[in-house]
Amino acid sequence: MSEELSAFLRREGIRDERVLRAFAEVRRELFVPERYRPDAEADHPLPIGCGQTISQPLVVAYMTERLRLAGAERVLEVGTGSGYQTAVLAHLAEEVFSIEIVPELAERARSLLVERLGLLNVRLRTGDGAEGWPEEAPFDRILVTAAAPAVPPALVAQLAPGGRMILPVGEELDEQVLRVVDKGDDGASVETDLLPVRFVPLTHAPP
Repeated sequence: MSEELSAFLRREGIRDERVLRAFAEVRRELFVPERYRPDAEADHPLPIGCGQTISQPLVVAYMTERLRLAGAERVLEVGTGSGYQTAVLAHLAEEVFSIEIVPELAERARSLLVERLGLLNVRLRTGDGAEGWPEEAPFDRILVTAAAPAVPPALVAQLAPGGRMILPVGEELDEQVLRVVDKGDDGASVETDLLPVRFVPLTHAPP
């Protein structure tokens, strides 16, 4: 249990009780390499190999809270990475579809999330997350865990009417912003920038 981490997030302004409970139940140390586990509860990113990181818990919680999950949603996650964000989403949504482009990370996450933790509402695939998961669309929520130069059109197309997407946007590390895309019932989208962030870039499959 990660009660101390959940308490920290509450002090930092996270208010959604379901989100706080999910962070109390998901043990972050399971998702980081062994040598970094003493720092697993600290609020900063940690390397997970393959040039990728696990985001700091406060950023993960902030993004998760702003998805406004009630429990019945189908969620697409772009960038499985360590699987930490995936596990949190699995506690909050009906189904989670997660895509990872790095095969080694994808297999590691599959082993942990499905085989070890038994999260039966998680489906994983290896591929280019910017292309989404067309055959499972539309999605009520989409969360992207790496920075794209612009909002990927394929993901907007796969967002259900009334749905919400959160993603970091920006080519330069010092110019990234966390953006919300809300799609109205008429299919029109409204974009709102929240705050500056620093994420690894979204990786694409070679042509």
